[in-house]
Amino acid sequence: MDSPSGFFIFTPMATIFTKIINKEIPAEIIAEDERFIAFLDIMPLVKGHVLVVPKQEVDYIFNLDDDTLSGLHIFAKKVAKAIDKTIKCTRVGVAVIGLEVPHVHIHLVPLRTMDDINFTRPKLKLSKEELAEIAQTIRKGF
Repeated sequence: MDSPSGFFIFTPMATIFTKIINKEIPAEIIAEDERFIAFLDIMPLVKGHVLVVPKQEVDYIFNLDDDTLSGLHIFAKKVAKAIDKTIKCTRVGVAVIGLEVPHVHIHLVPLRTMDDINFTRPKLKLSKEELAEIAQTIRKGF
């Protein structure tokens, strides 16, 4: 984009999560409001692995303002309760790693064992149909 002075202005590319938020690429959305969105991880650790993301594109969770940070966790709690109701698990684990995509996100992972939240193990490769079925199941938990 050119500025009025004729100089090029660098605008960083939108993250993949921003593209999901803007509906530029498809995703299995679990829940959404004006500030946050939750959708299935397409390379999940286990079935029902959900990402909860603020719509505001910020790279590091501790750079969020206090209201957004607390709102993100409250929104994640609602999603976790829906997962807990609909996906067979002992509880829902929470992880914030922040290295994969430069956009704040919380992982909600249905846990049966500690290894279910081991990010070094191979991810599942689920079909679009399987992802759609899982998303529909979780959405019934609201």
